[in-house]
Amino acid sequence: MKALFGVFLMIPLAILLTWRIVCSVSFSMDCAGYLKRSADANTIEMAQTQLNIAIKYLEEHNLTTGYCSIFLKQPKNDIGFWYNNLKASAKELASIPPTASQLEKTNVLMKLRETLLDQGESTTITGPDGISIYPENKLFFWLCITFLFLAIVGSFLIVGFIEGW
Repeated sequence: MKALFGVFLMIPLAILLTWRIVCSVSFSMDCAGYLKRSADANTIEMAQTQLNIAIKYLEEHNLTTGYCSIFLKQPKNDIGFWYNNLKASAKELASIPPTASQLEKTNVLMKLRETLLDQGESTTITGPDGISIYPENKLFFWLCITFLFLAIVGSFLIVGFIEGW
């Protein structure tokens, strides 16, 4: 009976982690993927189309202001700055005339790529950490702490059952 109760105490954490993964994948498919495609585009028109899809998603999901941080308002988690930077990039793409030289177009596309992507050990989309679960970041944090505690208690119950406590 203890082991079964221990397993039930672990289920909420598994559900919460599954929810986090689903949110991350959903954001990646519906927004971040379009930002990556915009950064990879070879023409101004393609970049503009993909960037506008991502911006529309952010606006529809009210991801235009706020901070993803839970305790400290860190600049890297400022949604407003990130969103306004994307809007400025879209405006710059729209301002390029069709008669612009290839060099001008290439420079704008390179600047866009630098704006949208972070270079490190791997290339990632520039964006606030935790944006995929915003505005539920605080809720997720407290649920994770609570469910992690319950999972630890559950694991002790299971180990106790196995060890014969």
